[in-house]
Amino acid sequence: MSSLTTVTWSRVVDKQVGRVPEVIGRKFRIWVALVEESGIREVRKFKGFHDEPLKGRRRGQRSVRLNNAYRAIYVEHEEGEIELIEVLEVNKHEY
Repeated sequence: MSSLTTVTWSRVVDKQVGRVPEVIGRKFRIWVALVEESGIREVRKFKGFHDEPLKGRRRGQRSVRLNNAYRAIYVEHEEGEIELIEVLEVNKHEY
């Protein structure tokens, strides 16, 4: 039996996704669909998203690359057979 994966986010993230270039919003929605269909562990294997744990004040959070500049920041929660991915923000990465 496979676990159920749900991706959630706030209205703030909705607004952030609405302000990014269309191609970035599209890639975010593709990532969400893949995670809900296959689970986060499988999607982490896709090299194109460069899923990685964050450090410092963001310890416990992870990021996925939507392109060279934009990232989606998320946290992972597990509750039995349910895996919850909570997107915290979509932003332009500062180098």
